[in-house]
Amino acid sequence: MSRSSHIPVRIHARVRAAVVAALVAPLAACSSNSSSGAPAAEATPSPDDRPVTVSVTPTGKQVPAGEPVRVTVSGGRLTSVTVTDAEGHRLAGKAAADGRSWVSDRKAVPGTAYEVTAATRSAGGTARSARSGFTTAKADQINKVDWRPGTGTTVGVAQPISLVFDHPVKNRAEVEKQLKVTTSNDTEGSWGWMRDWSGRDRVDWRPRTYWKPGTEVTLKAELNGTDSGTGGGWFVRDYTTAFTIGDRQIAKVDLDRHQLALVRNGETVRRIPVSGGTPGGDKRSWRGTAVLMSKEGTINMNSETVGLGDAYDKMVDHSMRLTWSGMYAHAAPWNARHLGRANRSSGCIGMSDADAAWFYGQVRPGDPFEITGKDTKGVVAPGNGFGAWNLSWPEWQRMSALRGGR
Repeated sequence: MSRSSHIPVRIHARVRAAVVAALVAPLAACSSNSSSGAPAAEATPSPDDRPVTVSVTPTGKQVPAGEPVRVTVSGGRLTSVTVTDAEGHRLAGKAAADGRSWVSDRKAVPGTAYEVTAATRSAGGTARSARSGFTTAKADQINKVDWRPGTGTTVGVAQPISLVFDHPVKNRAEVEKQLKVTTSNDTEGSWGWMRDWSGRDRVDWRPRTYWKPGTEVTLKAELNGTDSGTGGGWFVRDYTTAFTIGDRQIAKVDLDRHQLALVRNGETVRRIPVSGGTPGGDKRSWRGTAVLMSKEGTINMNSETVGLGDAYDKMVDHSMRLTWSGMYAHAAPWNARHLGRANRSSGCIGMSDADAAWFYGQVRPGDPFEITGKDTKGVVAPGNGFGAWNLSWPEWQRMSALRGGR
């Protein structure tokens, strides 16, 4: 055989090797296996060992946030999935029982670059990994939260968890799903949506009945990546708080008898003569259950701030806020002749300097004031301080976005 007769054979072998290399080269780029050194022509996969196809959503740049990351495969199964952002934070998730899909527990957040690494195993047992990435669009508007009570605090038995939002929340059910309350004794409770006194959207969680003393409470508001809805913007962080419930301490205020009784763990500790709001007009007090919001010490009280004209403008000691509309319990020495005898205040619950100083040292935020009286403005509304206790349990449950309410 002449030399020229061998030339076509050599060219054919080279072409065949190049075709095989083109088929296997993309797999080598995402494979965790090292090369066996076998000739390329012998690397053609068997029907049971073909490459696993991996699909990731979302994909691309400037994609909308607010969706979970999904990874699916065909021709094999997932052995692990890792989703990380540029700062190394991971999105945890769960794989399906058949190993063919994975979904993140949390949603992709705005303005974030993610890298997805999927480890797979083919039907023939070959392990490989594939990588992809995507970037979410930045948020046009960010929604923030102001919350109570603060972490590490001890509060009274009527204290709700309260979240007030900077911007409107239209997707209330979606937001409520991200709010997780855990307690040390499986306390039953529910969320309720309302308009705060400030005009902003607000959601509170209250137990069915007053908290049991000693209960440890934790809120995890996993809002990062949640859309508030039209006009509200995105949440771009999570919030958490943990607090403890103190003694069962109740201030029982009888405006008709002009008396306040502090009851602690079922025992009356002290009775205090008081004077409530003047009957017959805008200076009347509220009735129902108000919750001590804060102890503010000595503050300036100006009647113009609560719509009472120039009725008063003075510094007031031992001030304890009960409503956003301006009802306080405080020292009222200028009203001494009416204490225990008549209601002659501008709406607050006044007492002597000595009684107010003692009482101020006994109570804590979250203690309920159960106020009764014939001539009052009405019942404290849920958004005017913490008035949720003036609703029955079924009424309160209907204010939840997840219980068929708002």
